[in-house]
Amino acid sequence: MQLTHHLSDKSLMRVLSLVVVASWMGHAAEPPEVSKVEPPNWWLGHSLNPVRIMIRGTNLTGARVEIDGAGIHPGEPRVNSKGTYAFVDLMIDRGARAGLVSLRLTTASGTARVPFTIQEPLNREGRFGGFSPDDLIYLIMPDRFANGDRSNDDPPRSRGLLDRSKPRYYHGGDFAGIIQRLPYLKELGVTAIWLNPIYDNSDRLDRMRANLQETITDYHGYGSVDFYAVEEHLGDFVTAREVVEAAHRLGIKVILDQVANHTGPHHPWIADPPTPTWFNGTAESHLSNAWQTWTLADPHSTAGMRRATVEGWFAGILPDLNQSDREVARYLIQNTLWWIGSTGIDGIREDTVPYVPRPFWRDWMGAIKREYPEFRVVGEVLERDPALVSFFQGERLQFDGVDSGIDMLFDFPLYYAVRRVFAQGQSIRELATTLGQDHLYPNPGALITFLGLHDVPRFMSEPDATAEGLKLAFTFLMTTRGIPLIYYGDEIGMPGGADPDNRRDFPGGWPGDPRDAFHAKGRTESEESIFRHIQHLAHLRERLASLRRGKLLHLFVSEQAYVYARVLGSDVVIVVLNNGAAPATTEFELQELPLPDGAVLHDALGGAPSAQVVKGKARLSLPARSAGVYRTAARP
Repeated sequence: MQLTHHLSDKSLMRVLSLVVVASWMGHAAEPPEVSKVEPPNWWLGHSLNPVRIMIRGTNLTGARVEIDGAGIHPGEPRVNSKGTYAFVDLMIDRGARAGLVSLRLTTASGTARVPFTIQEPLNREGRFGGFSPDDLIYLIMPDRFANGDRSNDDPPRSRGLLDRSKPRYYHGGDFAGIIQRLPYLKELGVTAIWLNPIYDNSDRLDRMRANLQETITDYHGYGSVDFYAVEEHLGDFVTAREVVEAAHRLGIKVILDQVANHTGPHHPWIADPPTPTWFNGTAESHLSNAWQTWTLADPHSTAGMRRATVEGWFAGILPDLNQSDREVARYLIQNTLWWIGSTGIDGIREDTVPYVPRPFWRDWMGAIKREYPEFRVVGEVLERDPALVSFFQGERLQFDGVDSGIDMLFDFPLYYAVRRVFAQGQSIRELATTLGQDHLYPNPGALITFLGLHDVPRFMSEPDATAEGLKLAFTFLMTTRGIPLIYYGDEIGMPGGADPDNRRDFPGGWPGDPRDAFHAKGRTESEESIFRHIQHLAHLRERLASLRRGKLLHLFVSEQAYVYARVLGSDVVIVVLNNGAAPATTEFELQELPLPDGAVLHDALGGAPSAQVVKGKARLSLPARSAGVYRTAARP
């Protein structure tokens, strides 16, 4: 029997209205639930105070936050329209005590606990120290370096993502493997390690890019789904901290990769953004990055010309965070400070710097420097033109009225020159002419110099690359201005084409590998020769301050010969490079250097003949594809 047989139309409408109201009230009556708090902790005496926590959950509408005890003062919550995120400022008094804070989120329908901890800051001695031209950096992709803990190879929450036969799957490298191989890096002469991102990434296989026929994983770390968690394939947060502590015990600094431009395509924010403007666009409607970086440094470009480069989704699939949203900016700034303060790292490599509004970098760097004055940041600007790259280095206002504050940049223009000269045999003049544009940079000595990293094919996979060319390239990098970087495996001449072939496993990093290149007996003759050459250069650079901080002076350059000096006070080092296929003799003037007539120049590398200063000049001969690093001191 139907209800409509017994009720008039008006009565029926009243009943249906009551049903709808009852349903709404039942939903509204559900108590609040808290699933995540970001950041989960903060520190006493921190320069950023109050700290703003972002509470994720359900039924948060109308919430207020209360606390039992003294020393913490919560502000008025701001809740999004769905009731799934609440932003609350917590002012921490100087007299507050470290420990678990008893925070409660209360609505008319109930109360939920908000887990949060106040901590004492880490001891600053030996931490947060930055990096400088005194350092030699070694880039590690954690998943591809060494497997030290097989228990995290196939974690329960993300089964089936490990397969060493597939280059875009996880391979098993981890924090434990890095810790175990730190003595190898110390032996090589490394003073700082840079780790690709260690954020928690997607737990699923994916095929997000149309040009890929196979499924992939985010083994590389750049597809974050949680900026406050560690990728379980690498280990846990405690082990991540131990990487830093173990490195510091050996005198090795740690630089951590961070990403403020975008999230991974499976971040929970995609389906439920904390604010309406959290991203530039939505999954259904967004711009793709146009890669027109030049428009950002062009004073004539309109906002419309720049928009796709700043707001476009990376590769069309990585959701672009909107740093012009004040909550996004605050979240990212606090997240960076949290990683620094929680781990004790010394520096950050910041991904995709140009694609983020420059005022954000100014504010981000300001927050870092207020709390950690010696901390350093190197930014990625993957461009060939020094005029464009230099625009993004800090220490000066640009036409937009912004000083980004970013300490250092990667010297991509010099990288391209190094490849053309030493791998392809083109004119060595290009090195001098590229360095001749150093006037464009506020601080060219703070540029990171390199011949390879995880985004480009390896040096030894260039069609005409040779071990001799690789040695020459490293001789140049270790003796010119800047901070040299080694990409893991380049110290033994590992090959590898374009991504992902350039991210092969380090031989010997896995139990059962047929050979162990971490030890001399596991290296081929060619690999051992390259390793020993780089090791010699690293130790020479450590011993000679002029190679790290001396003024760079060009003395001679021809089609395939290049002579320059590094001068620090009365300490002079002269570097001679012969990139030609035949022996070469060069004569050059030394009158502007503090070298008296009669001074004898000895090759610190030990392979080239000595020479004498005569009437303010020197004449040196070198075999084909070789170099000499000359000093007036006795042979080492």
